[in-house]
Amino acid sequence: MNKQPPAKINVPDELRDVLLEFTISYLLEQPPDVVNYAVEFFTKLRDNRGHQIPLGRKGSPDCFTAEEEAAQLRSDTRRKSVFAETYDPEKDDDADKPKVVYPKSDEQRARLAESVRNILLFRALDREQMNDVLDAMFEKKVSKDEIVIKQGDDGDNFYVIQHGTFNAYIMDKGEQKMIHTYQDKGSFGELALLYNMPRAATIQATSEGALWAMDRLTFRRIVLRSAFKKRKMYEQLIDCVPMLKTLQPYERMNLADALIPRTFDNGDCIIKQGDAADGMYFVESGVVQILVKGDNNEDVELKRITKGGYFGELALVTHKPRAASAYAVGETKLAFLDVEAFERLLGPCMEIMKRNINDYESQLIKIFGSKQNISDVR
Repeated sequence: MNKQPPAKINVPDELRDVLLEFTISYLLEQPPDVVNYAVEFFTKLRDNRGHQIPLGRKGSPDCFTAEEEAAQLRSDTRRKSVFAETYDPEKDDDADKPKVVYPKSDEQRARLAESVRNILLFRALDREQMNDVLDAMFEKKVSKDEIVIKQGDDGDNFYVIQHGTFNAYIMDKGEQKMIHTYQDKGSFGELALLYNMPRAATIQATSEGALWAMDRLTFRRIVLRSAFKKRKMYEQLIDCVPMLKTLQPYERMNLADALIPRTFDNGDCIIKQGDAADGMYFVESGVVQILVKGDNNEDVELKRITKGGYFGELALVTHKPRAASAYAVGETKLAFLDVEAFERLLGPCMEIMKRNINDYESQLIKIFGSKQNISDVR
């Protein structure tokens, strides 16, 4: 009688998101008591249940992390994390040293940029940080049946698949189980580098292929240092926004983690009048021009917003389409807050934003000479 192959076990995407978010948060904070920190972290997460996790991702096989799943399947024998290679982003003496750059053709760079675009760990990077990622990755050719990483080994590299097919296996009760197959896309290897723990799974090529790799120290420096810099930068930005003074310290920290950097060049349209609202923006640097359509269908400037200002919130408050357009004046860096995070994090500021509707109405009266409905401005 043939033995039935064991059923493939999948860990829910939400669990992988939570574990990865907790890992990055812990490594940034380095609290003295991991258990108490975990209790506080997951208590806040429970209180915000039903909403998107700031660094979370939509479930997708392309973003699957085999090591995360394997670590859960091995829960009966898993080891405690050992931080033998402590990394403090604030005391990184190597951060200002010349970066290692692996040359790539324009075609290779474009393909790599597309491959890493939707990887959870890199989604919050700005343009300069993403260029650092592309520079730091080197190509690794693999042959059929080659073992790329082996369960139990120390983690050396993080990998992004350029092309090829790869299977992920774990040893469970003396039996090898396949837990995932990567087909020409995906990434693996980050969990061991973040946790400084042995590889939780084996990855084997089932065809000839090619990978993009990043070494352990560069990976940790880019991921952890960028997350640290992002939080500090946005905490300073939040301090410049009077409306956000009403938030409690932990609310401001959560807001800083939820903001996503976006860069626009001169003349770029940021939001367009009539479009559905997907979020709001805070100005980190540069100038944003707000325009509304006049009676003759010509654009009329309503105002300009500089560092510390914000826009796009009223359409979220009123649940109506954008009633104005926003354009970048020169190179402009913004922090974007999506609609789900807006509803979750900015409840305490809602009354202030509603009061601002009257201010915008007064501005339109001055410009057009009559009262217009601006409850959906922006």
